[in-house]
Amino acid sequence: MQPEESPSTAAATARMHPILGLLLKALAWLMGASIAAVVGVMCLVALVMSIAYPNLPEVSDLASYRPKLPLRVFSIEGDLLGEFGEEHRTFTPIAEIPQVMKDAILAIEDARFFQHNGVDYLGVVRAGLANVGKAKSQGASTITMQVARNAYLSTEKTFTRKIYEILLTFKLENNLTKDQILEIYMNQIYLGNRAYGFAAASETYFGKPLKDISVAEAAMLAGLPKAPSAYNPIANPKRARVRQQYIIERMLENGFISAAQAEAAKAEVLHIKTLASRQKIHAEYVTEMVRQLMFAQYGEETYTRGLDVRTTLRSADQDAAYRALRRGIMDFERRQLYRGPEKFITLPDDAQEREDAIFEVLDEHPDNGDVLSAVVLEAGPKKMVVQRQGGETLEILGEGLKPVLSGLSDKAAPNIKIRPGAVIRVAKTDKGSWEATQLPEVEGAFLSLDPRDGAIKALVGGFDFAKNKFNHVTQAWRQPGSSFKPFIYSASLEKGFTPSTVINDAPLFFDAGTTGGQPWEPKNYDGTFDGPMTMRRGLAKSKNMISIQILNSIGARYAQDWITRFGFDADKHPPYLTMALGAGSVTPMQMGAAYSVFANGGYRINPWLISRVSEQRGRVLVDTPAAPLSEENRAIDARNAFLMTSLLQEVTRAGTAARAQATLKRPDIYGKTGTTNDAMDAWFAGYQATTTAITWIGYDTPRKLGDRETGGGLALPIWISYMATALRNVPVMEPDAPEGLLHLGNEWYYEEFTKGAGVNSVGSTGSKPERDTKAATPAAADTAAAPPLAVSPEEKKSIFDLFRN
Repeated sequence: MQPEESPSTAAATARMHPILGLLLKALAWLMGASIAAVVGVMCLVALVMSIAYPNLPEVSDLASYRPKLPLRVFSIEGDLLGEFGEEHRTFTPIAEIPQVMKDAILAIEDARFFQHNGVDYLGVVRAGLANVGKAKSQGASTITMQVARNAYLSTEKTFTRKIYEILLTFKLENNLTKDQILEIYMNQIYLGNRAYGFAAASETYFGKPLKDISVAEAAMLAGLPKAPSAYNPIANPKRARVRQQYIIERMLENGFISAAQAEAAKAEVLHIKTLASRQKIHAEYVTEMVRQLMFAQYGEETYTRGLDVRTTLRSADQDAAYRALRRGIMDFERRQLYRGPEKFITLPDDAQEREDAIFEVLDEHPDNGDVLSAVVLEAGPKKMVVQRQGGETLEILGEGLKPVLSGLSDKAAPNIKIRPGAVIRVAKTDKGSWEATQLPEVEGAFLSLDPRDGAIKALVGGFDFAKNKFNHVTQAWRQPGSSFKPFIYSASLEKGFTPSTVINDAPLFFDAGTTGGQPWEPKNYDGTFDGPMTMRRGLAKSKNMISIQILNSIGARYAQDWITRFGFDADKHPPYLTMALGAGSVTPMQMGAAYSVFANGGYRINPWLISRVSEQRGRVLVDTPAAPLSEENRAIDARNAFLMTSLLQEVTRAGTAARAQATLKRPDIYGKTGTTNDAMDAWFAGYQATTTAITWIGYDTPRKLGDRETGGGLALPIWISYMATALRNVPVMEPDAPEGLLHLGNEWYYEEFTKGAGVNSVGSTGSKPERDTKAATPAAADTAAAPPLAVSPEEKKSIFDLFRN
């Protein structure tokens, strides 16, 4: 029997029915609205996708991903010399990326990369909870989303861009494999210091290939994508290490490494490749030459196509050339008057403000190689204290103050006076102490090439590329001075002259009728005349009178034509007597090619620099093997080359370059010094069978180097310093005499010019050469000497002061 309902209960129930009905209706309405909203959102999404998806960029190109790759220039050994391009990148296929690097990235960026379809919904929830709980966030962007953003979209934070990013993410996942997406990410991402991709970052920060990195190094690199500047191990080592330690923990949590590996990685001391620690091969002038050649061929594509250019440059030779030239120029600079500090600043009393002021001014005056900038803190005639960038202080004492003594004098002009706050230059001496110095104004050039094929082994176009980009090896047209005399001597050998021809080193006089103007009386460099001497001796001592008499005898027009065999331009060497003293114009590159003709037995060579051009993916575009010497390129008779080598050996044995054989302690050294009018240019040009090398020193705007400065004192030491490295372990190689030469009385002769058939003497009884006419052969008669040339007023004007060794 059911209990009866009380009146109050029945009334309450009656009242609840309408409320319940309303709630049910409201619930139904809400459910309907929700369904409608979902349907609406789906429709909206469908509408957006129908509109946006067709407008998404085509991603099929990423299947054959071609990132922007820089032009890279290498030495013959494969050492990187330089690169050009906005993005420093080395493309590395996914199969070649070490697993430890992939694990480090996945641990911190996208641990579920291989499980999700591009959008990690669990990651989104996790990131949201982490942000609410203020835990350390792992972020919600997947690797695929980052690829979509970096490859195709802008960095602006808008709702529209986010939609496009998600849609593009799905499109990438549908069109590419996971490995392809990861490969793009690891090569495309920017990692600071101009490094794009982890292979470039490994070289930039650790100086090693990506395949050789450790767990600790991989974790350090994996921390860079989030904020390359904030977690840069060079700029912010403390913050970078904190993030590295966290990534190692994440690798452990995800099972990528063991606990023991994690502990070892955390304890590992990393050696970051700072700017100061980088061992760079200074080949800036060479890489610029390559850049220009590549741009002429490939245009703007040069900087993005990923061209790898292998040059003929040898790393050890290039380093030796760079150091030798800079040392030679700095040695010259020590003999110059001090020109004063580069700038003056007021040193604040507050310690921090002082540090800031020093940092700022030294940032404006960066180091120039081994010539460092510093700010003077204390200055006196016996001691100077300077501060370097970074706070390091140096003391300069005694001999180290000599180059700037005039600036320490109480009588020094205000702009010369060295005082606290002065910005000066310092350099370390061979003894390890410091000396004060200054940046040089003088310039220089050095070239080395292989005379057997013309391959350039070393090239330094100036003291410093950042300071002066003008390439003095290829662009500087200068007077060669006495270093040009061998080409006049070479011409004379074909006219019957021999090394034993006696030429009178006596005063020459050209009257007004001959000169067409005022009388002219040339002189030797030292003002003395030694009388009759052999042509061999005349070249060894670089006697000006001997060279003038030889040229006057063979004819200047004949000599002008002869020198073109060596690659010189006839119009740069007018047919005047001044040509005997090197008054024309040459480049160091021309001189290198010309002296190589003597070195290789008489063959003309064309200097070359690029041996191979390829793409980073391996496709070879150009492959240029060395061209062997060929009779088609013969410039002079092999006998002529042999005799000139013998004459130039005398120069380095007992002549103006005797220091060469004495220092290098080998006889197979040949060359000639050269100093021009008023010592405006100093040269040494010389060779060994495997190496031709040219040194030049001078000011860009020609002016005197100094009354006592000569090619033998300035250029020769640079040449010797380089050759000491270039010829290390190279056996002595003296040439064999070719057919058609006779060795008589300890001297060499063309066979047809023996028995008095050649020129016996010049200048002993007049200005014409003397011959033994009874023994003269038809060949000798054909080489009858030309009468003395008239000297024009223009020639006379240019020749007056051209009489230096």
